[in-house]
Parts: sequence; C-alpha cells; structure tokens
Amino acid sequence: MAYTLEQLRGLVAVAEELHFGRAAARLRMTQPPLSRQIQKLEAAVGARLLERDNRRVSLTPAGTAFLAEARRILAIAEAAPDLARRVSSGSSGLIRIGFTAASTYGILGRLLNELERALPDVRVELSEMVTREQTAAMSSDDLDLGLARPPFDSELFDSRLLHREALLLAVPEGHRFTALDRPVGADDLRVEPLIFHSPLRARYFYDLVVSMIPLAQEHVVHSVSQVLTMLWLVSARRGLAFVPASARLLGIPGVSYAALDTPVPEPVELHLLWPRDSRNPAVRRVLAVLDEAEF
Repeated sequence: MAYTLEQLRGLVAVAEELHFGRAAARLRMTQPPLSRQIQKLEAAVGARLLERDNRRVSLTPAGTAFLAEARRILAIAEAAPDLARRVSSGSSGLIRIGFTAASTYGILGRLLNELERALPDVRVELSEMVTREQTAAMSSDDLDLGLARPPFDSELFDSRLLHREALLLAVPEGHRFTALDRPVGADDLRVEPLIFHSPLRARYFYDLVVSMIPLAQEHVVHSVSQVLTMLWLVSARRGLAFVPASARLLGIPGVSYAALDTPVPEPVELHLLWPRDSRNPAVRRVLAVLDEAEF
C-alpha cells in the first residue's frame, strides 16, 4: 500500500503541534479525517508512528525516523513544479559541452565563467573531443554544444563564430627565425624539420596549414594531434610547429614564436556548434547569454 502526500502533511502537522485538534485546524480540516489519514499512513508504512491518548500525542522512535523522510519527500514534491518550470525555460538543468583541447587556451574558461554568472542553476558537463567526435555525439543526442573547428554540415548543425586568431610558427628558443624582421614564408621553411598536425586526429589544422603554406611533406619529422605535444617537441628542438596564437598562453619553456606569412591574417577559427533540432531549452538560454556577452 502506498502513502499520499496528504498523509505525509498530516503526520508533519501532528508531529509539530502534538495535538490532533490543532493540527486539523492548521490543515483546515476536521479531526476525524486527519486521524484516518494517520491510520492509513501507519498501515502503508507498516509501523506505528504516533502514540496518542486522551491527554497527549508523541512520536514513536519509528515516527521520529519517518518524520525526517516525510519532510524531505514533501520538500522535493513542493520544489518539483518550480524546477520543471525552470528547466522548461532553460534557466535550470544540464548543458553538455564538447571542446577541442586548443579551445581551452582562454576561450573555454571565459565561456564557463559567463555561464556560471548568468545561469547559476544550469549544470555544465564537459567532454574533451576532436570536432569529428563532437558532431557524432551531437547527432546521437549525447552532447548539446560544441567548441569546434569548421567545416560543419549546415543542414544538421547551426554555428556561431566565437574566436578568430593568427597562425604562428613555434620555434626553439634562439632560432634564427626569431631575428627576422618579416613574417616567415614557405621558402624559409624548405630546409627546416617540421612537426605537423595529424591528418586524421587534427584534420582542421592539417588542412589549414596545407592551404596556407605550401610545404614539402618530406620535411615532416613528427605528426601529432595535440598542440601541447607539438610545443614540447619544439622545446626539445625536434622541429618547428604551426600553432594558433593562443598557444603562447601555455608558457612552454624553450619555445619562441614567429609570425607567418599567410593569405589571411587570422585564419584559425573556433565556432560554437549545436544541433538544429536541439530540444534542450538550456541551449537557447546559453546562446542568449553569449549574445549579451558579445562572444
């Protein structure tokens, strides 16, 4: 037998008043129906919750233990409608955000701080993924938003440009390129060992570098997927690497940076990406917050 919220409210009122008459008046009912509610609750629980006689009412040990749970259940039940309204409006709930490793260099932190300020009741769940993994996760409804690199399927996803930056050349400290009074061009790199982006795991940066700077692939000594790994290899003097300007924030020792001669001054793009058919109300609220913050 199950108990009802009315029976729980009746128990709480009697426990707090320790008098059936006062409890009934507080609940705006007569005493006999309240007594029947308590009896039905005790039958449902399978334990005596109150001791009562003509002079006094008191809680049994079982009643004292059950009272705490009754108050907790009532608090949850009373909060549920408000929670449902806030989730429906997007001001509460969960937002699952995917991000590429390089997006953590300044952008991700700013975005999270803004969301925490504007939407404190929206819980954020983070997952580090390359762009291809993010789009797959959004397609299977395992992710709500992504910080990703283009291109995207515009029929499935909508996007917003969040950040644009230059592509730089990371070189070992003291390298001759640091003394140049001009950007480094493709001809300068023909005899240099290069640390390249993986064409599979870092396809965006691979395609970007190949399109910006014609290079001989025989000079590539390492292919890796993460910018941080590239910088440590540069620090070890294994070669030169093409990295976004924000990589300077990592402060890897033994690494300097040189400007590159590229057709577009700031070719590196980071987009906010979301499914066009998203049903999560929090997505709309996040987009509105970012509009106001001018991301």
